[in-house]
Amino acid sequence: MNSKNKYLISIVGPTAIGKTSLSIKLAQHYNTEILSADSRQFYKEMQIGTAAPTVDELAQAKHHFIHHKSIEDIYNVGAFEKEAIATLDTLFKTHDVVIMVGGSGLYVDAVTKGLDYFPEVDKSIREGLNSELVETGLETLQLQLKKLDIEAYNTIAIDNPQRVIRALEICIGSGKPYSSFLNKDKNKRIFKTITIGLTAEREIIYNRINKRVDIMLAQGQLEEAKLLIDKQHLNALNTVGYKELFNYFKEEWTFDFAIEEMKKNSRRFAKRQLTWFKRNKDTFWFDYLEDVSNIIKAIEKSKL
Repeated sequence: MNSKNKYLISIVGPTAIGKTSLSIKLAQHYNTEILSADSRQFYKEMQIGTAAPTVDELAQAKHHFIHHKSIEDIYNVGAFEKEAIATLDTLFKTHDVVIMVGGSGLYVDAVTKGLDYFPEVDKSIREGLNSELVETGLETLQLQLKKLDIEAYNTIAIDNPQRVIRALEICIGSGKPYSSFLNKDKNKRIFKTITIGLTAEREIIYNRINKRVDIMLAQGQLEEAKLLIDKQHLNALNTVGYKELFNYFKEEWTFDFAIEEMKKNSRRFAKRQLTWFKRNKDTFWFDYLEDVSNIIKAIEKSKL
């Protein structure tokens, strides 16, 4: 395999910006297949609330890593990296270009750059942080991380307790910032990555997010979440679009308040996504309304 001629086109950007639509257009143009790097869309029980590709969209191009796991499965970024690279090795035997799409920055980076190495730390640190989470709440841990590692605080999924605890245990256990271990020795890739970013003015992004939440509710997200309430303790369900509805089912929040929180948390998520993706200075950024032919021209030019 001549790795010089193998290209992974990675499409990134905030939620609800139109990445799925662009990925299908590019897959059809290059007669190739799509890898999803959206960690929420891996789970077959979470279809509506993750805005996964529709049946019609899935039929327009072959997709990998969509609804291939159960929320009961233990699955993490390390397992995804291994499976994704194995899939790419196979696809590059018959394709010169493969498309990857997704808004989960850590999962995108795992494929394009390889995972970071972190030192082993005493497991009692994590146990202590988990206890602290239960006793004093996530905000206390977030403030702790802000003091120890402002860079990690600004870039990781700060509303995800698992991510916050992971960053904190490295800070505490190693005595060094979690972010200092990022981007060190990485695995070499047999392909070149061309990253295409979609964006828009903040107001447009936020309006698209608000509209998407309304659409998902109309499609039956409330019913989907209701079926999963008994599993709400699972990590996969500790995510925007489900945790707010669980609070409504428990009568802790009104329905209207839960929906507003869904929209607010989705907007916050989009802001973090942009912060993460803007770190890659090699990304070719386009307005979300850009004609696909101009994006293809930029891809072809960068391959020269």
